[in-house]
Amino acid sequence: MLINSDFSKPAIVTLHQYQWVASPQEGIERVMLDRVGGEKGRATSIVRYAKASDFPHHSHPGGEEILVLSGVFTEDGKSYPAGWYLRNPPGSSHQPSSSEGAIIFVKLRQMLGSEGLPIRINTNDPTTWQSFKNRDRCFLYEDSFEKVSLEKISAGQPLFNLPVDGAEILILTGQLCSGAQQYFRGSWIRLPSGEYPEYIAGKSGTTLYLKIGHLAHLSNGEGVC
Repeated sequence: MLINSDFSKPAIVTLHQYQWVASPQEGIERVMLDRVGGEKGRATSIVRYAKASDFPHHSHPGGEEILVLSGVFTEDGKSYPAGWYLRNPPGSSHQPSSSEGAIIFVKLRQMLGSEGLPIRINTNDPTTWQSFKNRDRCFLYEDSFEKVSLEKISAGQPLFNLPVDGAEILILTGQLCSGAQQYFRGSWIRLPSGEYPEYIAGKSGTTLYLKIGHLAHLSNGEGVC
């Protein structure tokens, strides 16, 4: 299966374009944002758990990255409400579920094999944020391959001040503008390496998930991390 699989081109999916598709597990649906391969392929998705739904225990050979967007996501009996960031390294396994329902942003099989420790960050905790000029930032992960953060950007300020080796964005609140185009909560944007001075926070500012660097080596859409 190939969905937005040419990583040399921009890809954008807005909230009103979401197409929910049933997963193999009852009560769990997903929006496929990009995918290279089948059920065990490289994938980026929005996943929705119905109330009292669960997924069988399974492993993640290529790792899994999760941002809880709403509701409460449970993993191996421990619950994570909206705002939690989870990073499970390659070779890890878990049994996810949700008693009250949840929506999560998920990235599969996109980690370096050298990652070895799980990460859990509560981005609702103000101590996880640092203030910079015209923005606040919550650092989630960084290595030689990628940088991941949440960004709170003031109205009218640019998202990027320098060229980037590819970027991936999920808007959590507010608006992000690109010329006359406005992107709102739920919009997912993937950009190849380049300069993007036109991406500016909207009139109410924006909070967004940002990953940069991880697309630099994916030039023809066929590479898999």
